[in-house]
Amino acid sequence: MDEITDDRTLDGRVRLRQPARGYRAGLDAALLAAACDAPDGARVLEAGCGAGGALLAAAMRRTGAAFTGIERDEAALGLARENIVLNGLSDRVQALEGDVSRPFARLELPPFDAALANPPFFDDHTALRAPSAEKLAAWMAEDGLEAWIGFLTKAVREGGTITVIHRADRLGDLLRLLEPKAGSFQVRPIHPFADVPAKRVLVRATKTGKAPLRLLPPLILHERGGEKHTPEAEAILRGEATLAWD
Repeated sequence: MDEITDDRTLDGRVRLRQPARGYRAGLDAALLAAACDAPDGARVLEAGCGAGGALLAAAMRRTGAAFTGIERDEAALGLARENIVLNGLSDRVQALEGDVSRPFARLELPPFDAALANPPFFDDHTALRAPSAEKLAAWMAEDGLEAWIGFLTKAVREGGTITVIHRADRLGDLLRLLEPKAGSFQVRPIHPFADVPAKRVLVRATKTGKAPLRLLPPLILHERGGEKHTPEAEAILRGEATLAWD
């Protein structure tokens, strides 16, 4: 078996066993979890939950909501299930085998109130040097971003929300793919520094939503010459603050 590390996230509140090599939950997973604002009683789906980095952090933040993660990789799914037990969340968090390339209906689950995803950032094998074998599935979307967005829009009820973190240069593609089934777009840019372009965007859409697009204030992650993270980013990563959508 590949080496597994035993890590702590969300200021130590989440215990996360994950592979030492390959895809490991990091900043994107933490921001996705912080962007989840599910109220008490809500049912939330994460597509491609991996070992559970975002899934468990979101569940720790939103203690009144129920969470379901789906994952196609057998080893990652096993770790997600183990991590759910380790964190004492079995009463309201589950991880199921599933693949965004298959119809949502095959899961035989009712539509969710909200869906989260951190889709692979690339879907063109000619666009970058191939990542290592351990990271290939997490970096390269075999069925393209279209399959992920199609799955997410089917997975939520009318009026439900879809929240995605992705590369900033794919914002146009995200909005185009979401637009046929969703609207009321909200976009929050994520900048590494205040004086450089955004590298990530958090996008939230409402299924059948009709409100105008809203561009929200950016999150700045670092200050030059300062601490590792800005005070706002540090508070979010520690679980002391959320990425609000209002």
